[in-house]
Amino acid sequence: MEQKAEVKHIVTKDMTIGDVVAKYPASIEPLQAAGVHCVGCHVSYHETLEQGFKGHGMSDEEVDIVITNINKAIGDSKLEEGKEFIITNKAAEKLKEVLKENNKEGSGLRVEIVPGGCSGFQYGLELDENTTDLDIVFEEKGVRIIVSKENMAFLKGAKLDYVDSLQGGGFKISNPNAHSSCGCGQSFEH
Repeated sequence: MEQKAEVKHIVTKDMTIGDVVAKYPASIEPLQAAGVHCVGCHVSYHETLEQGFKGHGMSDEEVDIVITNINKAIGDSKLEEGKEFIITNKAAEKLKEVLKENNKEGSGLRVEIVPGGCSGFQYGLELDENTTDLDIVFEEKGVRIIVSKENMAFLKGAKLDYVDSLQGGGFKISNPNAHSSCGCGQSFEH
C-alpha cells in the first residue's frame, strides 16, 4: 500500500497572525481573501491564526483551507524570487479590466520612476501601446509591462500588485531596491 507524503506546511494554525505577516508578506492576500482584515491590528500580534479564524466564525475545515492557501501563496512567492519583474495574478486581472474598459487591449502598462513625492521619487503608471529599443517588455499572465532600460536598474525584482484597502484600491509596487519610502507608500528614496 502506497503512503501519501504529507505536505509540510511552513505556516501552521498555532502561529500568531503578527509573526506570519511579518515573516511571510505573501500571506496577506489569502488572509484578506478569507475575510481576515486584521493583519495590522494590535490583537493580531498575540492571537494565533486559529484563534483569529475562529473569532471570524470559521469552522475547523475552513481554518485548514485558509492555512493551505497561505502556504500555497508563500510557495508561489518563493518561485518568483530572482525574477526581473513580478506581476501578481490580481494585478494582471485588474490590468486586463482596465485595458478593456479603455479599449486598449493591445497596450501595456508602462512603469516609470519619476521625480516627486515626499521621499524624492515616485512611480508613474500609464497605459502605453508604443515601445522602443530603449524599453524592456515583460509579457506574463496575459499582460504586458513596459519598463525603460534606464529605470530597470531601480525596478529589478519589484512586484506589481493590485490592492483593495479601506483607503481605496490601486496598483501597488513593492520594490526591494527602495532604501526608504514614505508613510503613504507612494514615494521612495533610492
